[in-house]
Amino acid sequence: MEHAVVRHDWTHQEVKALFEMPFNDLLFKAASVHRENFNPNEVQISTLLSIKTGACPEDCKYCPQSGHYKTDLDRERLMEVEKVVEQARVAKEKGATRFCMGAAWSDPKERDMPYIEKMVKEVKELGLETCMTLGMLDNEKAHALKDAGLDYYNHNLDTSPEYYQQIITTRTYQDRLNTIDNVRDAGMKVCSGGIVGMGEQAADRFGLLMQLANLPQQPESVPINMLVKVKGTPLEDVEDLDHFEFIRTIAVARIMMPKSYVRLSAGRTAMNEQMQSMCFFAGANSIFYGDKLLTTENPEADADMMLIKKLGMNPETREDYSDEAVEASLSSKVADKATSELFYEA
Repeated sequence: MEHAVVRHDWTHQEVKALFEMPFNDLLFKAASVHRENFNPNEVQISTLLSIKTGACPEDCKYCPQSGHYKTDLDRERLMEVEKVVEQARVAKEKGATRFCMGAAWSDPKERDMPYIEKMVKEVKELGLETCMTLGMLDNEKAHALKDAGLDYYNHNLDTSPEYYQQIITTRTYQDRLNTIDNVRDAGMKVCSGGIVGMGEQAADRFGLLMQLANLPQQPESVPINMLVKVKGTPLEDVEDLDHFEFIRTIAVARIMMPKSYVRLSAGRTAMNEQMQSMCFFAGANSIFYGDKLLTTENPEADADMMLIKKLGMNPETREDYSDEAVEASLSSKVADKATSELFYEA
């Protein structure tokens, strides 16, 4: 079997050909690539906490946090550092190795940076990988976060360049690419993916994966979200994406980005166990877990652990994920359901 080569020159025609393969052939190819690069029976577990919810000035049409739409979301101020660290402690006890913190901002303000940097340092001290998603980052703020010890920065491309203007008008595609460049320049790892099922054409799914795979350095983590339709947002009535098309997207992402973690992200509540299992077979090897993904429902943590156990899989343990090489302790027991309602989607 040939070893998968990381390529940065994928063409639209090549990606289209992958999507159009017979389903079983595509899954076999994706599973083969996955096995060459990862333990196929391990899944990396991340938890995501909303550290500042609602009133975002951006107009992303899928997002209940946008200040442009009337949704039932409460607006919260930036969470106190101690509360964030406490939630990180709970997440670690429940098996997470990475703790992601998200704020509904177009970009972090200077006045918020000391608090954010303190959060990163204190969560890192627990032995967790740290990740943040705070909107656009300039070079200076990216370096400040790196200096605080941030491991990953999440900034999704969301969709193809062609469809992007149908979804967001308050920032450009190039703004997003610039943020990813700044994160790379600072020496952090990149978490970047997108959302499917937003009414886009198949060509837009090809285009999204091409953009990600053809970056100068592929993202270490690629979340593939299925749109969670939220009442009050412009996409609340969009037609559902066929589940087989979603699984195909996971499989093609795995083939195109063989060494990246492909994360089964938002939308998992709409997926039964069999569908999630097919996604794992197709090369997904990371999940967000907890009661909420930012502001939308997520399968309960104990249900996730039961499914992972049912499949004979294990949560991934990492020994190499911080400069201090702190080994995270992963609890094998199925923990009590987290009582916090602060977890949410990336």
